Amino acid sequence: QVQLVQSGGGLGQSGGSLRLSCASSAYSLMNSYIGWFRQAPGKGREGVSCISTSDGSTYYVDSVKGRFTISRDYARNTVYLQMSSLQPEDTAVYYCAANLRDCVLQTEDGYDYWGQGTQVTVSS
Repeated sequence: QVQLVQSGGGLGQSGGSLRLSCASSAYSLMNSYIGWFRQAPGKGREGVSCISTSDGSTYYVDSVKGRFTISRDYARNTVYLQMSSLQPEDTAVYYCAANLRDCVLQTEDGYDYWGQGTQVTVSS
């Protein structure tokens, strides 16, 4: 079973920034579509952003457009989610996931490999 390894996140302040990383030592992320999802307390998992690692196309949910930036680093086999202008509503556990077929934010279906989850807490 392929495991994606996440790092970053933690506690941030409203208006501040945090960065999440998603990597794998056993799987090439650059052959996939990498999505970031989040799950706030008491809510379902929500697709936040996705990147096509082959051509760099990026996609965002409306609530994070202009604040979050997804990017990839071929040399490090890593995908990042830079989160800026953080809001308390961004508080959630964030997950990265790999989809071999397409970038999809509306559903978790199709994402075959997942990271372990990272807590992001934004204080007001």
